[in-house]
Amino acid sequence: MTRFKKALMPAISVLLLFVVWQLAVLMFKLPTYILPGPVEIFGGIWDQSDKLGSNITVTLGNTLIGFVIGTAIGLGLAVVMVLSGWIYDFVMPVAVAISSVPTAAFVPLALIWFGMGDESKIAMAALAVSFAVLLNAVTGLQSSPRDQVNLLRSFGASRFKVLLKLQLPAAMPSIMTGMRVGLSRATITVIVTEMLGAYSGIGQVIYQATSVVDYVTVWAAVLVASAGSLVLYGLLAALDARLVWWR
Repeated sequence: MTRFKKALMPAISVLLLFVVWQLAVLMFKLPTYILPGPVEIFGGIWDQSDKLGSNITVTLGNTLIGFVIGTAIGLGLAVVMVLSGWIYDFVMPVAVAISSVPTAAFVPLALIWFGMGDESKIAMAALAVSFAVLLNAVTGLQSSPRDQVNLLRSFGASRFKVLLKLQLPAAMPSIMTGMRVGLSRATITVIVTEMLGAYSGIGQVIYQATSVVDYVTVWAAVLVASAGSLVLYGLLAALDARLVWWR
C-alpha cells in the first residue's frame, strides 16, 4: 500500500496542478497567447498526435543514444583517472573548466561540425552527460576508506582488482547521481539544439510553432517533451533502484 501511495501522489499533484491552471485561465480570462488552458493544450496534443509523437521519438532517441555514449566516456575516463595520477592531474582541470560552461554554449559549434542532422544532437547529449558522470564517478571512486584499500592491497590485490571489488561498488551511488544529472542535462541540450538547427525533433516543433505564433502547439510540445523526459527519468530511477538497492 505504501508503494501504491508513493506512485499515486505524483499523479494527484499533476492533476491538481492542471485543475488550478484551468481554473486560473477561466477566472482571469487569460488569452491564449498569454497562457492557454490545459483543456485547449490537450486538445492540441490530440489533434497533432502523429506529428508530436514522431518528433518526440526522434528527440528521446537521440537523447538516449547520447546518454549511453556519454556515460561510457565519463565512466571510462573516471576509471583511468583514478588508476593514473598524472592523467588525473592533466584531465581534471580541463573537465572542471568545460563543465563550468553551459552546455548550450557549444551548440553552434556542434551544428557547424556535425551538421543539422541527428549527429549534432547525439554529440551534444554525450557532452552533457559525460562530464556529469565523470566528476561524480571520480568523487565516488575516491571515497573508499584508505584502510580498506590498504587491506586489500596487503592481501596481494592489484589496483584494478581493488577498483573492481571495492571502489566501483562503493561509487555506484555517486555514479547513478551523475547519470541522473546527465540525463536531465542531455534532454534539455538536445531540445535546445533542435530549436537552433534541426530537420525534426520536439525542439524544432517548438521553434516552428513560436515563429507562427501558435502558442497552443508550443505548450502541447512542451508537455509532450516533459512527459517523454519523465519516462526516461523513470527508467533510470528503476535502474538505480536495482543497482543501488542498499541506498
